[in-house]
Amino acid sequence: MRSVIQRVSKAQVVVNQKVVGEINQGYMLLLGIEEADTIKDLEWLANKVVKMRVFSDEEGKMNLDIKDVKGNILVISQFTLHAKTKKGNRPSYIKAARPDHAQNLYEKFIDTLFHLLDQPIQSGRFGAHMEITQTNDGPVTLFIDTKNKE
Repeated sequence: MRSVIQRVSKAQVVVNQKVVGEINQGYMLLLGIEEADTIKDLEWLANKVVKMRVFSDEEGKMNLDIKDVKGNILVISQFTLHAKTKKGNRPSYIKAARPDHAQNLYEKFIDTLFHLLDQPIQSGRFGAHMEITQTNDGPVTLFIDTKNKE
């Protein structure tokens, strides 16, 4: 699994001109799932996301996690995080998971975050064309790959 996590002051996802997910302070998280990903990958990533300390404390140091600031999470499925661009100019998505496998892990990832935070998790629509707007806070943007544990 690969994820791009952006600390935001607000984010919104629209499908067919309808808002389907919206948050204020928290994370806008893009999630790419590959065929080799398992429940262990999603559990590791969900725990990492919840415990990451990237929100500022009273001294201005990034020392607080999402629970500390009562933040929200908006999760967007994004298979293009697994693009291979080494050859030619057209990206290859050969490592991206098949839709049935990816959707299953995507939904389980959202459910895992819900249980870890004990609050609803906002999300886009799997497989849909989405319009996403966000206000990146900081900016703080992190890339995590569960295969490299970085």
